[in-house]
Amino acid sequence: MSGSGSEGNWTYGDYLQLPALLELQGEDRGVSPDEMHFIIVHQTFELWFKQIIRELTEVRDILAQDHVPEEHIPRAVDHLCRTTEIFRLMANQWTVLETLTPQGFLAFRDGLGTASGFESYQMREFEMLLGLANEDRLYGMDPISTFRKLAENSERDAVILARLEDVASKPSLFDSILRWVSRTPIMGSTAGSDGDDSVVEAYVDAHLNSHNKLGKQAAARMSGYGASSPEKAADRFASSHQAAIDYLKPDGEVSRARAGLLFIESYRELPLLTWPRTLIDAIVELEEAMVKWRHAHARMVERIMGRRIGTGGTSGVDYLDATSQYRIFKDLWAVRTILVRPDSRPELENAEFYGYSSEN
Repeated sequence: MSGSGSEGNWTYGDYLQLPALLELQGEDRGVSPDEMHFIIVHQTFELWFKQIIRELTEVRDILAQDHVPEEHIPRAVDHLCRTTEIFRLMANQWTVLETLTPQGFLAFRDGLGTASGFESYQMREFEMLLGLANEDRLYGMDPISTFRKLAENSERDAVILARLEDVASKPSLFDSILRWVSRTPIMGSTAGSDGDDSVVEAYVDAHLNSHNKLGKQAAARMSGYGASSPEKAADRFASSHQAAIDYLKPDGEVSRARAGLLFIESYRELPLLTWPRTLIDAIVELEEAMVKWRHAHARMVERIMGRRIGTGGTSGVDYLDATSQYRIFKDLWAVRTILVRPDSRPELENAEFYGYSSEN
């Protein structure tokens, strides 16, 4: 960069590269105030997307290590919390766009052509970075397919495609989290140690026994109050218990990652688990903020353009509403369904391993 900043004595404009930044809002082609407003809001989103990608990449790389030093977890939590606040800010940003009237939008909408937020490659990048699976997307779509077509048009688009393919080839944040949580010490037993499989399976079985017992008791109470027939109440809780078995023992084998999640959520008071549970809470909070952001997007679009077909050919609001149902960190949400109350948990073994004693 030329100017005073080249010597390290930055001006405000030099540091933020304001001259270049403020020439990107379409005034050179005579856009209306409404259209410039529309452009600025979406440019701001893309700037935030850039920051989100940076933050999430840091978290992914921290958790992808073969051994994650304990002191790295607070840093990962900080990155996650910042990302959550960005999504909350972006959800509120839709309210700015809602000051655009339906007629004000229609005045320039045709000028967008087929340009659509669907083509935001940074959004696709952070979705893949997080770990949104193709089979969980609407219509099972491949998020890169659009960019493969665009890559035939220019070198710049080819670079974007290469970037997305690189992200797709690496473990996602979700993959890294499951790998990290699978190493959770359970009942004082560490992953890979002698006898660990037996310890983990015994813990899972003890939890499932307690879950089943509490379910039967709840079914009996409900049927006694006349809320349901005894048979229907028993069937519901039997189905719930089978879901717990399927969660902890997919294909009949214990999932150590899910057992680790269950242990962290069940024994949240253990000092050694303070940062792991804080990180898991931060991930759940992040996904909740993302869902609310998507929902706010759908309501803004419905308010301004009703249920028109989107500029990119999607079903518009219906498509956006469907994306608000996306869940990436399903295991972190599902484990909460199978928790039991504290006095029914399996008795904790090797409490001293977790820095816990009767004085705690």
